[in-house]
Amino acid sequence: QLPVNQETLDILVANIIPTSKYFEARFDHLENRVERIQSDLISFRSDIDKNISGLESSIGRDINGLRGDVDKRFEQVDKRFEQVDKRFEQMILSIDKLTDKLENRDELQRHFTLRMFTISITISILGATGAFLKALSVF
Repeated sequence: QLPVNQETLDILVANIIPTSKYFEARFDHLENRVERIQSDLISFRSDIDKNISGLESSIGRDINGLRGDVDKRFEQVDKRFEQVDKRFEQMILSIDKLTDKLENRDELQRHFTLRMFTISITISILGATGAFLKALSVF
């Protein structure tokens, strides 16, 4: 055991007080640094918030511009589809007209063919009758 007397206590106190003052100064310095870092973080956060809000508005404008471009493009596509639809309607009308013409031509051709067939059958019957009568010596 160490004897604790007044002199030992004075020496200990004399050695501890400067050391504690050193640590207090260091802690004060660290506390100041922490406060500066906190204020820097707050200003950094406000700067980042400003940048993000600027980016959001910029992106919003860009997206609205793209939407406008897409809408214009869809309008052009719709117009093109309308043109194609009109062209198909014209083609359908043209095909209907051609079909009507062909049906009329077929009808006329059918009548002509029947008339020619009737004439040829009549001539054949007359020829066969003439040959039959000649064979019977009627002529």
